[in-house]
Amino acid sequence: MPSLFRIGEYLVYFWSNENNEAIHVHVGKGKPSANATKIWLTASGGCIIANNGSRIPQKELNELLDIIAAQTFMICAEWKNHFKVNDIKFYC
Repeated sequence: MPSLFRIGEYLVYFWSNENNEAIHVHVGKGKPSANATKIWLTASGGCIIANNGSRIPQKELNELLDIIAAQTFMICAEWKNHFKVNDIKFYC
């Protein structure tokens, strides 16, 4: 699982076997987990919560969404590099 960056105690990462899903990141504390919080990136540069499996409190989740949205270009570049794709599919 490629780690992208940390935000406080939260790790932001890709799950390696994504089966051609739209671009998204996983967020959680500790080591990567299959049921961590999943956040879709949107074509407009925003984020949508797919699920909050890590049970991140709403206030912290809002802050994480802002930071992740601000890193959209970097995340997109890393997604292309890691998954060896030229085009990115967005959730919306």
